[in-house]
Amino acid sequence: MDIRRPDVPIPQVGKYEVDREIGKGGMGTVYLGFDRYQNRDVAIKVASTADIADEAYLQKFQKMFFNEARIAGMLNHPNILPVYDAGVDGPHHYIVMEYVPGSKTLKDHCKPDSLLPVEQVVEIIFKCCKALDYAHRQGVIHRDIKPGNILLTETMDIKISDFGIAQIVRSDTTQPAGLIGSPAYMSPEQIREEVLTQQTDFFSLGVLMYELLTGRSPFHADIFSGVVRKILYEEPLPLRFYRSDIPKTLEIIVTKALSKRLNDRYRTGTQFATDISLTYINLKESEEKIDQTEKFNILRKLTFFREFIDGEIWEVLRAMVWREYPPNARIVTEGSVDETFYIIVNGQVSVCKAEKNVAVLVEGGCFGEMGYLTKEKRTASILSLTDVVLLEMNSSALEQASPGCQLRFHKVFLKTLLERLTESADKSGRAYP
Repeated sequence: MDIRRPDVPIPQVGKYEVDREIGKGGMGTVYLGFDRYQNRDVAIKVASTADIADEAYLQKFQKMFFNEARIAGMLNHPNILPVYDAGVDGPHHYIVMEYVPGSKTLKDHCKPDSLLPVEQVVEIIFKCCKALDYAHRQGVIHRDIKPGNILLTETMDIKISDFGIAQIVRSDTTQPAGLIGSPAYMSPEQIREEVLTQQTDFFSLGVLMYELLTGRSPFHADIFSGVVRKILYEEPLPLRFYRSDIPKTLEIIVTKALSKRLNDRYRTGTQFATDISLTYINLKESEEKIDQTEKFNILRKLTFFREFIDGEIWEVLRAMVWREYPPNARIVTEGSVDETFYIIVNGQVSVCKAEKNVAVLVEGGCFGEMGYLTKEKRTASILSLTDVVLLEMNSSALEQASPGCQLRFHKVFLKTLLERLTESADKSGRAYP
C-alpha cells in the first residue's frame, strides 16, 4: 500500500515512518517521524546526497553529517538532545533524535520585541554552561553554539543540539576542519583558524547571552568582513546601552565571556555557571517576600543547621534559592543527572523508587546529596506530599562557600547517609560495612 503523503517527499527512512516537516537546518531537513519498534515519536534529520557529484565534497559532507550522530551519541545529559540512531537509506542520510513536542529554538527570543525575562535568560545560560561543561569533560567542543542550535521546551528547559561540526579533543579520527560555523557567533581564534579549546564555546555563548538580553548582535555588520573585523578588533556596546534594567553583574559576565584574550575569558563551564548562579540568586532574592532576618531565624531552628555558626548560615542564605512546591509536584526524577541538593524548610516529601514510596522526609531533612557527591544519576524520585518550601543549592555555588561552611555541609551529608544505611540495614536484616 502506498502511504506517501503529498506534502512529504519521503514516506519512510530506514525503519522510521515520516509524518511531516518540522524544521530545516544547514545539514538537512528535520521531520516528525514514528518508531514502531519503540512506540515513540522521533525527530529525523534527513539529507540527500543524490545531487552531489563531487566525490571529495560528498565524503566531507558524509563525515560532517555523521559526526553529529557519533559525538551526540557519546553524551548523556538532560540539556543535550539525545541521538538514538543514524543510517543510510538509498540517497538519504538520516539521524534519529528525541522529539521534544512544543519546543522552539531560541531564535524567536533574540529580537527586541520578544525578549524573555532576565531571570529566565540567566537560567537558560546557566543550563547551557552546565551542559557544555559536561561535554567538555567528555572531550567534546561544540564549535557552533547559536540560538538555532538550542531548543527551548514548553517548560522553559533547554536542549543543545546539532553537533555536526563538533570536535573531539585528542581523537585519532579526522575532524571537520577549516573555517566552519556561524560567522556571527565565532570566537576570534575560530576566525583565525587556530587550534580551538573549550573556551571558544564560551565566547559563542556570550554572544547568545548578549542577544537574549538585548535583542541585538554584539558584532552586527552588513557584510562578512565587517563581522570579522568587529569580532577581532572591536568591543561591543555595553548591555545597559540598550537596557537600563540589566544588572551590572550580568554586564560583567558578558564582557568576560566575550573577551578576545583567552586569559581573560572563562576557562570552564563551572566558572561561567558559578557567576551566573550567583547572579540568579541575587535576582531571586530581590523578589523574595520573606525578610532576610526572618529567613535566618527559620534556618537557625532547622536541625540541619544545628552545628552551623551564624556567619555560615548567612553564607547559605546568599548562596541558596528558596523554592515553593504544591502537593504532588515532582521535584526530582529518578535517573536524571543533576548536582543540585535540597533542604526541607517546611512540609513533607516522598522518596520513590520505581514509582513506589520507600520513605518520607520532613522539615530539616535533606535530599539530592548523593547526586552532588557522586555526580551520578538520581537513584530515586522525590514528590511533594504537602505544600513544601525547600532550600535549593547547586555544586557550583557550594564550591564558592568558605571551607568551614563546606565542611559543615559534608558532615551533615555523611551523618544523613549513615542514618539511612542503618535504617535500611534494620529493615532488611543485613549489616552494612
